Amino acid sequence: MVISSTVADYDQNLHSTFASRYVRTSLPRFKMPDQPIPKDAAYQIINDELMLDGNPRLNLASFVTTWMEPECDKLIMSSINKNYVDMDEYPVTTELQNRCVNMIARLFHAPIGEDDAAVGVGTVGSSEAIMLAGLAFKRKWQAKRKSQGKTCDNPNIVTGSNVQVCWEKFARYFEVELKEVKLKEGYYVMDPVKAVELVDENTICVAAILGSTMTGEFEDVKLLNELLTKKNEETGWDVPIHVDAASGGFVAPFLYPDLKWDFQLPLVKSINVSGHKYGLVYAGVGWVVWRTKDDLPDELVFHINYLGSDQPTFTLNFSKGSSQIIAQYYQFIRLGFEGYKNVMQNCNENVTVLKEGLEKTGRFNIISKDIGIPLLAFSLKDNSRYTVFDISESLRRFGWIIPAYTMPPDAQHISVLRVVIREDFSHSLADRLIADIVKVVNEMEDAQSVASMSRAHDGTPSEDVTRDMQRGITKYWRQFTQGKKTSSVC
Repeated sequence: MVISSTVADYDQNLHSTFASRYVRTSLPRFKMPDQPIPKDAAYQIINDELMLDGNPRLNLASFVTTWMEPECDKLIMSSINKNYVDMDEYPVTTELQNRCVNMIARLFHAPIGEDDAAVGVGTVGSSEAIMLAGLAFKRKWQAKRKSQGKTCDNPNIVTGSNVQVCWEKFARYFEVELKEVKLKEGYYVMDPVKAVELVDENTICVAAILGSTMTGEFEDVKLLNELLTKKNEETGWDVPIHVDAASGGFVAPFLYPDLKWDFQLPLVKSINVSGHKYGLVYAGVGWVVWRTKDDLPDELVFHINYLGSDQPTFTLNFSKGSSQIIAQYYQFIRLGFEGYKNVMQNCNENVTVLKEGLEKTGRFNIISKDIGIPLLAFSLKDNSRYTVFDISESLRRFGWIIPAYTMPPDAQHISVLRVVIREDFSHSLADRLIADIVKVVNEMEDAQSVASMSRAHDGTPSEDVTRDMQRGITKYWRQFTQGKKTSSVC
């Protein structure tokens, strides 16, 4: 006789995932549910919601790396449970971070001997790196003012109005005035002459941008160094320079090796760079390096021993993952100088493909410069019928995420589109993007033509005009809906 037994969770085994009770009702959004749910149901529910996110590979708004080799992915997953701050428990990871700092410092021509250790630290991104560099400048300035018996109540930093928002955060959080050089049409980076004019005895540093977020252009750090040196000699001040190389720090050494912007210039005391941008690592990892040990005040470095041995730390974040630091070291030894150079050259070639394709349309002005980070910023020659914001919105139906924005003061009347070219953007994708841009522009022009026809004859269209207008609208919406159907394939 066959003895049967009752399955305890019969209902769960009977139904497929999408027929189970867990996906038939909405889960709480703002309150933790009372009861657990099976792991496969939790996975499916979250995975389904994430399908509505954009495709990272088609997100051309972001500078952040969206692809790495599978071998590096394995390293990341195998170290994802390591807390970097536990240096005594994970000494090899700490060693890899130190190797990265030294490689970066030497890439930026830090004046250190062959066997000397560089001064720097890994961060969760350039925002934290800038906070640390800014604090070092503020403390150095305060110490000098106090030694001279002068007040230190009103520190300021001189920048261009094109700086990334993290500089505004630093200024607000740490009570430092941000003195901004305004932009003008046709010149979208900080003017070194005007920047030096804003410098005074309360200036803790001048921040130059190597790779403006707006246009990708490099600011003239060499000229800034010359002008500021002259002013320091005339006034007796010693105002230094910080280079925000978040985007350009891993581009300039490989594409423009003769460009002087780093520690080759005496007034450059610290540099930050984003490993998760053109350092080719997933978010988030950044780096900040100082020229010498004297440029980082000892009072900002903490020493702890409750995790094991004595450990110096200078970060805003305490606990953080080790994966991205390990991934950065992988990229350095995997690619080497020539490998990074090849990647950056390929990015530049794809910028050229995109630029030539857009220029052929005759509809766009190219705003970005040939020398800079691999991106293309462009504006409409005629924005009376449609705008760059209309183009940006229309391109989303093909999956492309391309930002449209106005320039900072005093060039806010200029509106542009910007395409960031990363390692995983191919020649074929560039051709496809050009075709899609042409398509949406033609559709908007057709729609505008139909609208203008309807306004003829004192606003009363003839039967022929009405018939043509209806045909045009039908054609436009047929194209639009077809595009909607295929957008998920991109």
